[in-house]
Amino acid sequence: MISSRTPLTLNLMIALGFAFLSAGAAFSYPAKSQVIERELLSKNIAQNKIGADPVRKMVVYLPAGYDANSSQRYPVIYLLPNPFEPNPVEVNYQTNYRFVFDHRDAQLLFDRAIAEGVIKKFILVAVNMNTPLGSSWYVNSSVTGNWEDFMVQELVPYIDANFKTLSNRDSRGIAGIFIGGYGAIRFGMEHPDVFGSVYAMHPVGTGTGVRISMTIPKWDILVNAKTMNDVKKDIATQIFTTMFQAHVPNPDKPPLFIDLLAQQEGDELNIDAKSMNRFRNNFYLETKIPQYADNLKSLRGFKFDWSRNDPNFDHVYANQAFTHKLNEFGVTHEAEEYNRPFGADWGVDGRIYTDVLPFFQRFLVFDGTKKNDSN
Repeated sequence: MISSRTPLTLNLMIALGFAFLSAGAAFSYPAKSQVIERELLSKNIAQNKIGADPVRKMVVYLPAGYDANSSQRYPVIYLLPNPFEPNPVEVNYQTNYRFVFDHRDAQLLFDRAIAEGVIKKFILVAVNMNTPLGSSWYVNSSVTGNWEDFMVQELVPYIDANFKTLSNRDSRGIAGIFIGGYGAIRFGMEHPDVFGSVYAMHPVGTGTGVRISMTIPKWDILVNAKTMNDVKKDIATQIFTTMFQAHVPNPDKPPLFIDLLAQQEGDELNIDAKSMNRFRNNFYLETKIPQYADNLKSLRGFKFDWSRNDPNFDHVYANQAFTHKLNEFGVTHEAEEYNRPFGADWGVDGRIYTDVLPFFQRFLVFDGTKKNDSN
C-alpha cells in the first residue's frame, strides 16, 4: 500500500514544487529600507571664522518600499543627535551625525518600529551641525556661521526638493538628544511654521542650574589661549567655548572669537554683568519663553524628557523649572522625568522606540490630506 502510493505522492510534490517556483518567479520580496549619504554646500556657513567646512554631510533614512511606490510621500523627522556620543573625549565631531546608524542600529530599529505598527513609514534626516570644537548650538553666529538659517533656508528645502516628502509643517517633526534636544526646542520656538512637532530628549540649556555656570570653565585657559586647540585641554572649557562662540561671539577677538564673561583673580571670579546678561538672554531657553510662547502654543505636539539619574544635576533642576515656566505662560506640552539610566535611548527598550516614535505617530500627518488626531 505504501509503496504503491509513493510515486503519486512524489509526482504531486514535484508538481506543487514547479507551481511554487513559477509563482515565486513573479513574486518580489519587499524592498529594504535605505540609509544614504548626501552633501550640501551651505552659503550660510561659508563665511565662518573658525574653519567650519561649509559642505555639510547628512544621512537620510528611507523606509522600505520608498522606490517602489512613486506616488507615495512621507513625513520627515529631523534628528539632532547627541554631539558627544560616545563621549566628549572620544567623539569625532565631523562624523558624529551618523553615529546612531553605525553603532546604535538605528536603521534596524526604525524598520522594526514600522513593521510592528509603532509608527507609519517616515523619512529621517540627520545632518552634521557641528563645528571643529563641538556643537554649533544651532544658532546664527558671526563667528561660527548661520546654522539656524542653514537648517531652515537650505537643508529643509533641499530635502523637500530631492526626496518624496510631505512638505508642510504638519508632516515635519524635529527631535534632538542632549544638546540636540536644546536645538529641537529652539527650532520649535522660532520656526513653528517649519516644524510642527518637537520632541527633546534630556535637553540642556533650558535654564539656570544649581551651580553658577561661569565657575565651570577654566578661565586661565580661555584668557591665555593662543589657538582654538588650547581649549581642548579641558573638556568643560571646550564645551563652554562653543557656547560662547554661538551666543557671545566677537569676530574681532581671535583666536577664540568670543567676549569673555568673567575674569579669575586669585580665588575670586569677577563676572562682567553686561556680557553675562547678553549670554543669558541669547542662550537659556527659559529666557525666551515670554517672546515665543505663542509660537510654542501653535505646535501640534511638544514634549521633552530627562533622566533623574543625569550625572549633572543642573540639567535635572533646569528642566524641572523649565516645565513650570512653560505652564506659567500657558504652553501646552508634555514633560517627563524618568527613573532610568541616563542615555538609555536606543534599542527596543530605549526611549526612541517606546516614546519618541509613538509621539510622532500621534502628531505627524502621514497622508497629506487630512490631519491626524493630535489630542
